[in-house]
Amino acid sequence: MTRAERYAPASGVDGDDRPDLCGHDLQSVFQSLFDNHARDVRRYLASRAGPAVADDLVGDTFLIALQRRATYDPARASARAWLFGIATNLLRRHARAEIRYLRMTARDHGTQVTHGHADRVADRVDAQVRVRELAAALADLAPGDRDVLLLAGWGELDASEIGAVLDIPAGTVRSRLHRVRRLLRAQATPKALPSLEGERTDD
Repeated sequence: MTRAERYAPASGVDGDDRPDLCGHDLQSVFQSLFDNHARDVRRYLASRAGPAVADDLVGDTFLIALQRRATYDPARASARAWLFGIATNLLRRHARAEIRYLRMTARDHGTQVTHGHADRVADRVDAQVRVRELAAALADLAPGDRDVLLLAGWGELDASEIGAVLDIPAGTVRSRLHRVRRLLRAQATPKALPSLEGERTDD
């Protein structure tokens, strides 16, 4: 099985993303969670800390979710936001790896981008090139600011979801996004910033 196949979302999945994680059919529920969200979680982790770290952390994310299933409150957050919260906390333990990866990405700016996976498409290639232009600035951000920005830009979470992930009000998320974007805009080339501005900020 290829990596693309392993993390491919299931077809015909249930649209309800607030499952009962303490029910009797845990295997089925967690298989559905993995099928629905593993690919997006891995993409987010790989963008921040590199593919090698991501492969380890995505497994850890779902293991912790299983172990802490009793703490999940569907009234507070969707399963997607909850999983991204676990992944973001794991990234904090690997902060050095993330900073190292971002700085390496910045050093590689201008080199040819190559891809070996069938699911890599032209717009994703272009986004990665733009991210290289901002990687050094991302590495220098305060951890909380970087979390907000990359949950929005790479995790594609909206302000309410990010608020649930980080346990802060959605208004604070919007404020941080505005401030960090303004800071990065001063350092970015005209094409660079859109790769981090494609997030949803609606509730």
